[in-house]
Amino acid sequence: MEINWKKEVEVRKTELLEDLFTLLRIDSVRDDSKITPDAPVGPGPKEALEAFLAIGERDGFITKNVGNLAGHIEFGEGEELMGVFGHVDVVPTGTGWDTDPFVPVIIDDRIYARGSSDDKGPTMAAYYALKIIRDLKLPITKKVRVIIGTDEESGWKCMDHYLENERIPDFGFSPDAEFPIINGEKGMQTFMVQFRGDNKGGKNELLSFDAGLRENMVPQDATAVFISPEADRIEQAFAAFLENNPVKGTISVEGEQVTVELIGKAAHGMNPAAGVNAGTYLATFLNKFNFGGQAATFLELIADRIHLQHDAKKLNLAYTDSVMGELTMNAGIFTFTPTTGGEVALNFRYPQGVSEEGIEIKLEAALASYGVTIAKGGHGKLPHYVPADDPLVKTLLAVYEKHTGLKGHEQSIGGGTYGRLLERGVAYGAMFPDSIDTMHQANEFMALDDLFRATAIYADAMYELLK
Repeated sequence: MEINWKKEVEVRKTELLEDLFTLLRIDSVRDDSKITPDAPVGPGPKEALEAFLAIGERDGFITKNVGNLAGHIEFGEGEELMGVFGHVDVVPTGTGWDTDPFVPVIIDDRIYARGSSDDKGPTMAAYYALKIIRDLKLPITKKVRVIIGTDEESGWKCMDHYLENERIPDFGFSPDAEFPIINGEKGMQTFMVQFRGDNKGGKNELLSFDAGLRENMVPQDATAVFISPEADRIEQAFAAFLENNPVKGTISVEGEQVTVELIGKAAHGMNPAAGVNAGTYLATFLNKFNFGGQAATFLELIADRIHLQHDAKKLNLAYTDSVMGELTMNAGIFTFTPTTGGEVALNFRYPQGVSEEGIEIKLEAALASYGVTIAKGGHGKLPHYVPADDPLVKTLLAVYEKHTGLKGHEQSIGGGTYGRLLERGVAYGAMFPDSIDTMHQANEFMALDDLFRATAIYADAMYELLK
């Protein structure tokens, strides 16, 4: 029987959008200040998880909430278990939105909202794909779970808990990247470059420096406050700086206290070259002036070793693998005060052939002369690769080719998806080659056509894998 998957999606479009909008209206940014035993990563992610599971329960599926950290929607019978891993948490909104990020709107056939493309939209597409298979009473021989996480954008606490308490699927995919497939994911590790709080000895005194919201985001906003007897000269230099660099900003002076704010462009930390890092640009500007102590070291190190160094070449860490591509580095968070000292979070995405230990050794050697301390951040992730000849990869690529008419091919990325949780796990959509990537950016959107095309592809692919 030939199934018109596109038509099956078409008749469910209104319902799909209503359910998606329900999720998009929930501010599901992780909030550590509101963590409770009942809300392990804050109330927003918990609310979004409960809302998604309620949709599954409404539709007659088996659902399970696993500690308010993760949950699943289950269908089918069989020895083998397939997992489809999505997430309902989102990164902070930042600035620069033209609409309310948690009031979804459709403008020019695009859904604008935080989480529309990463990852509430694609996860809802995968859920509706499962609904289509169930509604059509298609014969399947395996069990499938749409597994929903709440901490993908931070520490993956959700999946650690889920996989400790639930059966690990035998194979599966995550709708949290791009087509035709992501069967290789680079390793990830953050290193913190730490500075003492000394700011004396120069003509200017740095009081504070702040930029960035998350390690895996290119900082869009940066602010520095300092004392300066040469404020007029700095104001003039700042005007020239704005003319010659891809940033916007303001400067204000009250007596000898100067506040400088820069606005760059946010982007996903896996592709730092796609953004404009306000933190490194601000440090580069301030480094032209005379600051003292470790404040001067903080600015100099950022300007000389980190600014525009997406390949970490000036840290002696540039490396390219023939299959997985190059190592990349995103400077995601910057802080400095005289009392607490300074810190820069460097988030590395590294291919096969590189190790966490190797990065740490070279980083310490490259920065030894600055008198800083290097500390490893949270739990890292090793590189992950599913061979191109694996039946999972071959099936998913064949379905993609059938629906798009485009040639499928393997890909590796610097991002981390839930696909890497399984030995036979990949990422699959929902962005297409012609999609505009707005993940982790202001005015995030997902095109309606992409949403509906992805749903049809997911339904066809899941049925092929579950037969």
